[in-house]
Amino acid sequence: MVEGHSEAVAKVVASRSVMFVGAMDTGKTTMALTCARAAIDAGKVVGFVDADISNSRIGPPACVGLKYLRSHDDLDSLEGGDALHFVGAISPNKLVLQQTIATAALAGRAREVCDLVIIDTSSVVSGVIGETLKYHKAELVRPDMVVAMQRGAEMEPISGMLKRFFSVDVTSIPVDPDIIPSGPDERAERRTAAFRKAFAPELGRWRVRSTVFAPTLPPALEQSRLHGMLVGVQDGQGGCLGLGRLEYDEGALRVSTNTGEGMQGLRIGSLSIDPESFAVTPVNLRDLMFGVR
Repeated sequence: MVEGHSEAVAKVVASRSVMFVGAMDTGKTTMALTCARAAIDAGKVVGFVDADISNSRIGPPACVGLKYLRSHDDLDSLEGGDALHFVGAISPNKLVLQQTIATAALAGRAREVCDLVIIDTSSVVSGVIGETLKYHKAELVRPDMVVAMQRGAEMEPISGMLKRFFSVDVTSIPVDPDIIPSGPDERAERRTAAFRKAFAPELGRWRVRSTVFAPTLPPALEQSRLHGMLVGVQDGQGGCLGLGRLEYDEGALRVSTNTGEGMQGLRIGSLSIDPESFAVTPVNLRDLMFGVR
């Protein structure tokens, strides 16, 4: 193990809530899972919050996921999460609020039943978006500890900000030099495969009324404009059951999903999704709703 990693693992296991931050290909998720394994070995129940909406391990992309880890078997089956919170995008740009709330909501839920909560954040760490996102996550989650995966000095702005504003224990550890970076094509392929799995047959098609949406549909909206939009299938208790795709056909709006049982409402995302390639395209929701083409 890289120098400093063993000490960091011990500190994480002794904590109540820990947030991991780091840029792409820094081994952040691997380190977070290593800490989770050590905590399980110490007899603790771990709540693992996956807030990487682009390449999530728990649940589909465009969602924050929560998994309760009680054994090594749970670590080997992360995909089947215990709770989801829909964000509706694969990038935090312009959706800092939604991603922050989703992360805080699931971290709070995990705190109710777990000895340790681990929050694995996205790789967006630079610039206004990256710093704003991490600031507000720390503000709402209030972790005991932040682990910053450091390559050079790239994490210093965020680490310094979190120490200054929240007096949190920030532990910076070096990146394993043996990490093999993944290219953009590989990450895109993983994301596409995850979307394909989220829409695996058998799919049901449910006719939906205009009153079931959040945000509410404007009265003058041409519903055909919603064709192809990604939605979160909501359970009526603030949770997400899974993903759906809106389809407009013969004057009716339907949602195609394999998680329609228990559906109480639909949250409209900021992506359209192709039903064959499962490629996604960003959509400005405000423009969509108010007729800007």
